[in-house]
Amino acid sequence: MIKELQLRVMPQVAYNEQNIKQYVSRELSADVRTINHVRVLKKSIDARQRQVFVNLTLRIYINEEPSDEAYLKTDYPDVSNASPVIVVGEGPCGLFAALRLIERGLKPIVIERGKDVRERKKDLALIKSAQRVDEESNYCFGEGGAGAYSDGKLYTRSKKRGSIEKILNVFCQHGASTSILADAHPHIGTDKLPRVIENMRNQIIASGGEVHFQTKMTRLLKYNNKVEGIEAVELTTGKQLRFPNSGAAPVILATGHSARDVYHYLANEGIDIEAKGIAVGVRLEHPSHLIDQIQYHSPKGRGQYLPAAEYSFVTQVDGRGVYSFCMCPGGFVIPAATGKEQIVVNGMSPSDRGGQWSNSGMVVEVRPEDINIEDGEMPALAMMRYQETLERMCWQQGNMKQTAPAQRMADFVNGRLSHDVPRSSYAPGVIASPLHFWMPKEISHRLQEGFRFFGKQRKGFLTNEALMIGVETRTSSPVRITRDNETLQHIIVHGLFPAGEGAGYAGGIVSAGVDGERAADMVAEYVQAVKNS
Repeated sequence: MIKELQLRVMPQVAYNEQNIKQYVSRELSADVRTINHVRVLKKSIDARQRQVFVNLTLRIYINEEPSDEAYLKTDYPDVSNASPVIVVGEGPCGLFAALRLIERGLKPIVIERGKDVRERKKDLALIKSAQRVDEESNYCFGEGGAGAYSDGKLYTRSKKRGSIEKILNVFCQHGASTSILADAHPHIGTDKLPRVIENMRNQIIASGGEVHFQTKMTRLLKYNNKVEGIEAVELTTGKQLRFPNSGAAPVILATGHSARDVYHYLANEGIDIEAKGIAVGVRLEHPSHLIDQIQYHSPKGRGQYLPAAEYSFVTQVDGRGVYSFCMCPGGFVIPAATGKEQIVVNGMSPSDRGGQWSNSGMVVEVRPEDINIEDGEMPALAMMRYQETLERMCWQQGNMKQTAPAQRMADFVNGRLSHDVPRSSYAPGVIASPLHFWMPKEISHRLQEGFRFFGKQRKGFLTNEALMIGVETRTSSPVRITRDNETLQHIIVHGLFPAGEGAGYAGGIVSAGVDGERAADMVAEYVQAVKNS
């Protein structure tokens, strides 16, 4: 017999399967020995009141074993001899686009400027030890894109067409825990996601697709306003390459939100792009036990049975949103610059979220109309220039290294200098700096007012135990590559399918994956139409 059950239980009950079985046996007046398996379908924590509860939706297998899989499996055929499609970028969008192309019977040829996910780790270590940023291999560029080493959170508010559940199931098929199918805020963890990404790449190759690392697109190949492939350079040898080797192929452009050279290239080629709103600010880091105490309403914090606590804040100050972004409980702050003379910060968490700090981006909405256009500047690139200016200012404040400028939270709100700063998870180190003084007034003022409001909502949140680390600027792409809403092709150039975060149509791992799958579906229709013409 199979039964489904919805429960509201204490955290200790939801802690493991055996505890759930014992509770269910009492609820159903059944012998616990007859309950062979309990599958958690949905799980969420309700910490709105002083007593914390866990909401569970369960599937109970009584006197029988599960005959269904814990996740839905996708079949990937051999596409070795199929029509090729070029995928530029192997972040979440590019990976899911490539796998979906295989489902649709097309051969993906994936071009990635960075290194594979294992080799990337060596370059990430050099940012800490040598204060050196490799411009082609860093926290943003390389296999898995920014998502590979940016926490692996799989929560999205996106309402775009496409199946979020499909994305989660594909992750499970390639090694992620099936708990991501049940959790309200699913999370793989920065320690486990790289292996999942590697498995996805291996599936692409096993099905007859191609993946080319350290290979950088230099230009689109066009004929009669139609994209037929790309030219690229092999970064290790300087060799010039053409993809595909012969014939023509459409291109899915999935370069991520930090490929600024691509935006410059598109603008110079006359390919239609436009400035897009972003959000900029800081990483705010608290001791994780303090966030646990605040969110779980207990001086004991999370205790034995609860995970590291999360939070979400949002308000409006002077007509612009101020909000928390990419909250990383039990995590650490990372250096996410992609070039020289930049400091950019981001956050991540391991799967157990067991670190002694919790952080999130605290950012302010910036719209294109808020930015002055400089003489001779392309308006489409103005927002990107604004990002670059902030990152360079931050680098100068950080002694022109990856040492990040930082200020205690209450000092910032009250316009005071921090004469010292607490310990931080940011590995390259932090240096006391008056962020309230040198950050643009439209950002610092709104953050100050936002923090005052959040401090009233959560007693203890506004504190000098918290550290602000500058600057968080890469929340999303500063550019949108225009495309048709139905076909997802560029509005002018046929055969070019801008997709994901870098194209301005996604904001995170899941929404990028969904957009990648949609782009692959549209490419399949395009290829079929070309064949029929």
